Amino acid sequence: MKELIKRVVETYGPSGSEECIRDLIKQEITPYVDEVQVDALGNLIAIKRGGGKKLMLASHMDEIGVMVTHIDENGFLRFYSVGGLSPFSLIGNRCYFANGTVGVFGMEKLDEIKDLSMKKIFIDIGVDSREEALKKVSLGDTAAIKREFNDLGNRLVSKAMDNRVSCAVLIEALKQVQNPVYDIYAVFTTQEEVGLRGARVATFGITPDVGIAIDVTRTGDTPKSATMDVCLGKGPTVKVRDSSVLCTPAVRRHMEQVAKANGIPYQLEVLEAGGTDAGAIQLTKSGIPAGVMSIPCRYVHTASEMVDYRDVEQGVRLIVKLMETDYQG
Repeated sequence: MKELIKRVVETYGPSGSEECIRDLIKQEITPYVDEVQVDALGNLIAIKRGGGKKLMLASHMDEIGVMVTHIDENGFLRFYSVGGLSPFSLIGNRCYFANGTVGVFGMEKLDEIKDLSMKKIFIDIGVDSREEALKKVSLGDTAAIKREFNDLGNRLVSKAMDNRVSCAVLIEALKQVQNPVYDIYAVFTTQEEVGLRGARVATFGITPDVGIAIDVTRTGDTPKSATMDVCLGKGPTVKVRDSSVLCTPAVRRHMEQVAKANGIPYQLEVLEAGGTDAGAIQLTKSGIPAGVMSIPCRYVHTASEMVDYRDVEQGVRLIVKLMETDYQG
C-alpha cells in the first residue's frame, strides 16, 4: 500500500484541477466497483452494490496550491493561495504546474521576518521577461507544491498527505471489502480545500442515508504543540467536532462500536479549527447523519506532511468494517 500512497501523493491536483489525480484513482478502483461516474464538479463517484441503504464515503482528492494572478516585466509571478497556506512554509520550496513548469518561492527584502505575508512572496520560474514567462504559464494557472514522498519506516512524509493518504485508504478499502451491507458510494471529492464544494453537490445527487468523510487531522504530539489529544501511531480518529461540523452522535457511537468490536485502535478527535467534507454532507437537503474518520497528520498544509503507516492500515480496517456493519441510527 505504500506504493499506492506514493503515487497518489506525488500526482498533480490542486483544487479545481483534479483531472490527473482523478484519472489515477479511477484506474485503481474500476475493477473493484460496479459503476463509476464523474459529475459536473469533477467528483469521482464509485458505486459498489450491496443492497439496502446508501452509505456515502467521501475523501477529497484535491490538494492545496497557488494560482497565478500577475506576471511582472521580469517574469516573476505573483499568486493567490488555493486553500490554506502559510507564507512561512513556502520560502525556498518549489511548486510545479500541470505542464511541468517548476518555480521557486522567493521573498522580497524584509526588515523583520514577522512582516512576511503572501504579498511579499513571488515565484521564480527561471526566465528573464514577461514574454518568456507567458510561454510557460498564464494568468489563472494553478501550481502544486513540489516535494517527493519519503518512507521513514512507520512514518511517511510527503506533500499532499492531506488528503491523498485518505484517498489511498478508501481505494484499499474498496479492494478489500467482501460483504458490504449497503450500496456503497465512494466519492473522491473536488474543491474541499476551497469550501467543501464537491461534497456539497455530490451529496445532493446521492442523498445517502448516512455519510462518513475520510480526512486527515492535526496532532498534539510535537514539542510545545497546540493542546490536542491526538498522536501518531495510536490509530485513526473518530471525530467529535471541527469548525464545519458537530458529528451526528449516533454515527460517532456507531463508529466507536465497530472499532471496539473488531479490535481496531482509535482516538477521539476534537479539532478546534479546520473543516471536512462532513460539514457539507450533514447540511444537505433536510440533513444527513454524518461522521468522520481521520488519519493523524503532523505539519498539515506544508510541503512535508507526516503520517504513521500503522494508523493508515488500521484506518483501512475500520472503513472496511463500517461498510460491512449496518448503521441503525
